[in-house]
Amino acid sequence: MSVESMADVAIKQNLEQFLVVLSVSLSVATISRIFTPFRSFPYTLLLVMVGLGLAFVDIHLVNLSPELILEIFLPPLLFEAAWNVPWRDLKANWLSVALFAVLGVIISIFGVASAVSQFTTLPLTIALLLGASLAATDPVSVVALFRELGASKKLTVLMEGESLFNDGVAVVAFVLLVGIPLGVEEFSLTHTLVQFFTFTGLGIGIGCLIGFGISYLTQRFDLPLVEQSLTLVSAYGTYLIIEELGGSGVIGVVTVGIILGNFGSRIGMNPRTRLLVCEFWEFLAFFVNSIVFLLIGDQIKFSSLSDNLPLIFISIVAVVLTRLIAIFGLGSLNNLLTKNKINAKEKTILWWGGLRGSVSIALALSVPTVLEARQDIIDAVFGVVLFTLLVQGLTTKLFLEKLDLIGDQPLRQEYSELLARRTALLRILEYLDKLDQTPEVDEQFYRYEQTLVKGELQVIEAKISEYNQQYPQLRSLIMEQIRETLIDIEAETYAEFISTGRLNQKLSPVLQEILTRAEEK
Repeated sequence: MSVESMADVAIKQNLEQFLVVLSVSLSVATISRIFTPFRSFPYTLLLVMVGLGLAFVDIHLVNLSPELILEIFLPPLLFEAAWNVPWRDLKANWLSVALFAVLGVIISIFGVASAVSQFTTLPLTIALLLGASLAATDPVSVVALFRELGASKKLTVLMEGESLFNDGVAVVAFVLLVGIPLGVEEFSLTHTLVQFFTFTGLGIGIGCLIGFGISYLTQRFDLPLVEQSLTLVSAYGTYLIIEELGGSGVIGVVTVGIILGNFGSRIGMNPRTRLLVCEFWEFLAFFVNSIVFLLIGDQIKFSSLSDNLPLIFISIVAVVLTRLIAIFGLGSLNNLLTKNKINAKEKTILWWGGLRGSVSIALALSVPTVLEARQDIIDAVFGVVLFTLLVQGLTTKLFLEKLDLIGDQPLRQEYSELLARRTALLRILEYLDKLDQTPEVDEQFYRYEQTLVKGELQVIEAKISEYNQQYPQLRSLIMEQIRETLIDIEAETYAEFISTGRLNQKLSPVLQEILTRAEEK
C-alpha cells in the first residue's frame, strides 16, 4: 500500500472515530436528560461508565499518544472556563482564590504524595506525580448544581476561580515533576521555584500581549465567524507559542481567556457575536469533556484496576483529607486577612465539592509510556475521579439542603428576564410610534405589529404583577436596575465631557469611582 493510500485510510479512520465519539457523547447526554432515573447523575459519570463498558467488550474508540493529550484537551477546557469567569467577582475574591489555587495545590500534592509513598510501594517521585495529577479540581457538575439550586454567587466564584487557577498551577507542577522519575531532572527547591516563576511569568506576560492584541484587533471589524475563529486560534496558538518559548501554556491560555471574556468581548464584539462565541465554546467544552471521560473508561485495564485497589483507596482518603485541611486551614487564614469571610457552611461545601475530573485524567494519560508506574497513576486517578463524581457529586445537593445554602437565584433570574423582556417590548413600541410609515408598506402592517407587541406586553406585565404579589422581595431588583441605570447615565455624561474636552483626564476621586463602578458593571 502506498504512503498516500495509507494516509487516506488513517484520515478515514480518524473521521469515523470522531463521529462515533460524538454520537456516543450526544446519546449519553440525551439519555441523562430524558430518563428520570438518570437525571441526578452527572453526564460525565455516565460517560465514564459507557467507556468502561466499551473497554470490557474490547472496543477502543480513540487512540492518542500521551504527548498529544495535553495539547489537544487542555487549551479548550481552560479557555472556556476562563472566558466565563466574571472579572469583577474574581477580583473581589482574589485572595481567597489565590490561597486555594496556589497553597491548596501545594498541600494537595505533598499530602497525597506522603500518604501514597508511606502506605504503598510507589516511590516518592511517582507519588509526587500522582499528587500533581490529583491536585486539579474540576467541579463542572457542582457549579451547574449551584446555579440550578440558586446557591450564592460567592460560592460559585470561589469554586470556579479556584478550579481555573489551580488547574494552571497543578499542570505547571506536573510538568516540573514528570522529569524526576525519568531521571532527566533532580528535585531542588530553589531550582523548582525559579522554574515555576519563569513558567508562570512567561505565561502571564505573553498571554496578556495576545489577549489585548486580539481584543483591539476585533474592535476594528464586525465579522462574527472571524471573531469566533480568532478565539479558537488564540486558545491553541497561545498554548503552543508559550510552550515553545519555555513558559506555561496553561497559564497563558487562562490569561487570554480572562482578557477576551471580560475585556475583548466587551470592546470588540457586539452582543450577538458574544452569544455566538459563548455557544461555540460551550459545545467545544462539552465535546472535549466527553472525549476525556470516554477515554478514561476506554483506557482502563480491569486486571490492573483490581490489583491497585489498595492504592486507589489510599489515594481517595488522602485526597479527601488533604482537601479538608486545605479548605478549612486556608479558609481560616483568609478570614484573618480579608473582609470576605468564608463561614463554616461554605467551607464544608467547598471541601466536599472539590471534584476531580477531566484535567486530572488528561494529566494521567499524558504520563510518558516509558514510565513503568504509568498504569498505576492512571488507575489511581480513575478511582479518585469515579469516587468524587459518584459519591461527592451526587451528595453535594444534600449538603446544600442540610446546610441551608440554597437561595432564590433561579427565581431572581426568571424575574430579571421578565423585566428585560418588558423593557425590550416598550422600546419596540416606541420605535414603531416614531417610525415614518413607508408608502410601500401597508398601514395595517404597522397596526398589526403594534397589536402583537402590545399583546405580548400585557402577558409580561401580568406575570410581573403575579411575581410581585407572590415574592415581594423581588421588587428590590427593579430598584437595583434603576440605580445601575442612573450610574450609567452619570458615567456616560462624564465620558462625553472628557471626549469633548470639557473635562480633562485628571478627575476627582469621586468621579473616578463612578466611572470605575460603571466599567466594572
